Amino acid sequence: MGLQKCRGCLSCLLIPLALWSIVVNILLYFPNGKTSYATSNQLTNYVWYFEGICFSGVMMLLLAALLITLERDTFYQCCQSESCNKTYRSFISVVLALLGIAFSGYNVIISTLGLVQGPFCNTPAGWGYIFKDTAGGYLIAYSSWSQCTEPAHVVEWNIILFSILIALSGLQVIICFLKVMAELKQILCGTYSFFIQNYRHEA
Repeated sequence: MGLQKCRGCLSCLLIPLALWSIVVNILLYFPNGKTSYATSNQLTNYVWYFEGICFSGVMMLLLAALLITLERDTFYQCCQSESCNKTYRSFISVVLALLGIAFSGYNVIISTLGLVQGPFCNTPAGWGYIFKDTAGGYLIAYSSWSQCTEPAHVVEWNIILFSILIALSGLQVIICFLKVMAELKQILCGTYSFFIQNYRHEA
């Protein structure tokens, strides 16, 4: 019952999560607060997938706006035809929420790959992915982080920001999943009520 009442709340929660994803993804382009690494393409390759900006960011904002619009009274008022009833609107909401799971899930995957691969940094042997073959083992091998001499503190920078992106996208996945469950319940209950009313009318 509580899930049904909070369907609108779930859609609204996607907006701040999307905005934070955009901000965090942008910060990945400026390790140590410098723009020179982005302009010289000395960043981890997974940054250029724009996972936080496009998919967990802009696309999720659009989906949230559409979901909120579907739930507004103004939409109900201008959509009175039989083909545009509550069940139909709930179906559209399910499709949008599933798209949200796909978009945020993409961000989770790309951010996880970026976290496991490690940063692109300068070492005594030159620029490269020195942690690429550790399968994420470098995350607990703190002493190895000092091998990255440039950008300064890039290991910590990447770990923190990619972890935040994973957390934000994970929350988006959970919210979209709850949205799907709530709308499916609405569809099933609405269909059941429709059949009951028809049965009573015929009787």
